[in-house]
Amino acid sequence: MPSAISGAPAHCPYAAAPIRKATAHRAAPLGPLGLHASVLTALLAASSAPTPLYPLYQDRWDLSALTITVIFSAYALALLLALLTVGALSDHLGRRPVLLGALILEAGSMALLAAADGPGPLIAARVLQGAATGAATSASGAALLDLEDPLRPGRPALINSITPVAGMAAGVLASTLLIALSPAPTVTVYLLLAALFVAQAAAVARAAETGHRRPGALRSLRPRLGLPPSARGALLTVGTGVVAVWALGGLYSSLGPALVRLVAPGTPPPAGGMVFFTVGAAAALTVWTLRPTAPGAAATGGCLAVIPSAALSLGALHGAGPLALFGGAALAGVAFGAVSQGALRLLLASLDERDRATTVAAYYVLSYLSMSLPAIAAGAATQHYGLRTACHAYAIGAAVLAAAAVAALTASRRRTAPRTTNALPH
Repeated sequence: MPSAISGAPAHCPYAAAPIRKATAHRAAPLGPLGLHASVLTALLAASSAPTPLYPLYQDRWDLSALTITVIFSAYALALLLALLTVGALSDHLGRRPVLLGALILEAGSMALLAAADGPGPLIAARVLQGAATGAATSASGAALLDLEDPLRPGRPALINSITPVAGMAAGVLASTLLIALSPAPTVTVYLLLAALFVAQAAAVARAAETGHRRPGALRSLRPRLGLPPSARGALLTVGTGVVAVWALGGLYSSLGPALVRLVAPGTPPPAGGMVFFTVGAAAALTVWTLRPTAPGAAATGGCLAVIPSAALSLGALHGAGPLALFGGAALAGVAFGAVSQGALRLLLASLDERDRATTVAAYYVLSYLSMSLPAIAAGAATQHYGLRTACHAYAIGAAVLAAAAVAALTASRRRTAPRTTNALPH
């Protein structure tokens, strides 16, 4: 779940990002903010749209759980490669040309998904989609940060946080509804998304450039990961928590429908997709609710929520039923939203403009590695040991990582807390 920062009052440190002189004395127009927010929302909606359709693909082509996780992870790994190569390209060419090309590729990938007639074409389409999404998310996320406005501090950061999780929830909901309403849901949803991406590409072509061109575009294509010194310490502190919540997102996104079938056999196909919708909706609500909360406190609380989430998921496998499974999914969404927005607020505090796309790309690399590699491992474990055993190992691993992240965040907050003296006046 590409994951992606939350708004805060003016006194919060991350709200002090450098402001371009062109916008220093007037409010940033809502149009560009709305456009880039819609792009991020649509990209993440498209990423999650296949989740409710996996049971249909399994029944149609007799696919194993491992094949499903490979289809899911092909997207995430292609996205990672794009982030490693073109993630910083918009820092050199500008946001608009990178976004325009990525949206055209995204529309093409939707057409390929609609025409897929087997797992091979489906994987190929997901690879193209991942590459386009990786290029577009870093450019669009950086464009939002370019539009930081001193009159409304933190608004781009809030949009950057809430649109990805809201998009994932919207994608799952749309696919789930089309399963019930459309005679060809595996075609209709992708054609609708393709039309949306074409319209957004046309809007981006007419939009004003928000970034600055600078040399080094070809050199930036060399696969690399880079973080400015101001962001490295924050990633070391909160990185374990990011791994834990994105790994949980990968579990519910790839194997969520299979989990629903295991816990409650005979449930209709739409119920399988709704478990991941629960994760996305809870995450979006959490990002909005915690926007005035200090980022370290939000990330710590999110990591703590992973532990009861894992416990409820395990309880569902031991007879507690679908209610416990959906409760665990809701808590996983709370954890995802809190940790994601807290981590990004810590990472993006006081970044220079030239480092924005690079830092967003580095965050997404860690996030999608955490989502895809454990999901592939879970699919392989399901093949050899069964879904129940794989989910036990997955849930326990996520809880251990979350506990380690709580310890790291607590230690960091103690180190940075202002020291006070107990001296009394004479």
